[in-house]
Amino acid sequence: MIEIDGSQGEGGGQILRSALAMSILTQRPFKLTNIRANRSKPGLQPQHLMCVRAAGTISGAQYKGGTVGSSVLYFEPGAVKTGNYTFSIGTAGATALVLHTVYLPLALRGEAASNVTITGGTHNAHAPCYHFLETTWAAYLARLGIKVELEMSRPGFYPRGGGEIRAIIHPCSRVNGLSLLTCPELTTAGGFSAFAGLPESVGRKQARRLSVRLKSEGIESHIPLEEWEAANPGSVAAVIFRQAPVPPLFFGLGERGKPSEVVADDAADEAIAFRDAKCPVDPHSADQLLLPLAFSDDASEYKTSEVTRHLTTNVETVRKFIDYEIEIEAGDGKSGVVRVAARV
Repeated sequence: MIEIDGSQGEGGGQILRSALAMSILTQRPFKLTNIRANRSKPGLQPQHLMCVRAAGTISGAQYKGGTVGSSVLYFEPGAVKTGNYTFSIGTAGATALVLHTVYLPLALRGEAASNVTITGGTHNAHAPCYHFLETTWAAYLARLGIKVELEMSRPGFYPRGGGEIRAIIHPCSRVNGLSLLTCPELTTAGGFSAFAGLPESVGRKQARRLSVRLKSEGIESHIPLEEWEAANPGSVAAVIFRQAPVPPLFFGLGERGKPSEVVADDAADEAIAFRDAKCPVDPHSADQLLLPLAFSDDASEYKTSEVTRHLTTNVETVRKFIDYEIEIEAGDGKSGVVRVAARV
């Protein structure tokens, strides 16, 4: 049984999610201790518990410690079962993170397409939003030969959630390698300013601020306004660079008492930092690419605008399950090149 200390590195829920997926893919059981020890609410929270239950459901696993607040988990996987699955988090927890846990085992070990429906939050702080999945994540997977079709039935914001996403995960017999080291100059941007249950002026302020910030940096933009229906109020401002090899999306989220201009600034700050780094892979995708590339027969290398603790922690988690050569070559400032060796 592989033993993993959940307080190491980034020390959050990503260690749990990666361990669950790697365990199913390699058929190796694990014991995870000190789960989310570095968080204000340590242990399994509802969205993390749903990741465990979802992983257990698709693989017929046996596990102990699957309760809210648990700091220790034992997980022993079985064989992956293709099927139609519905997972309800019950809170505004991130639907994207539950999908991240189960998609790769279903794609690489499933015999047919699986339909996965997840309810909860679709636009969360500290997690990929649905539109990032649709615009950036799914596009990277397509380059690797993994087909995931996505749909958002309805958005869900904190604190009620109530959103729903659906994914059709197709079986994949071979994962392609990835080589992305250069990025063209990014001079134009798309995106959107969305609002739900709020005055239209909120969306207009977000859109105006995004356009002004981007133009001041020499980036021409088109930011359309979108009105959504959701269980509770919320807003999103997003920037997309479609000139990049795979279009990255950066977003800001509204919350009670947060000015619309600050929501836009959150998205603009990340987008401008990425543009200035002149690297093709955004920081969020950099660590999400590791797991699928670890199952490619091809060598891979990609340059990311920021080497985050999420990335370095994910490297260590993958290494727990497979003896694999993964290197990160630090560049100037925050950037770096990730190299994943070909499988022998």
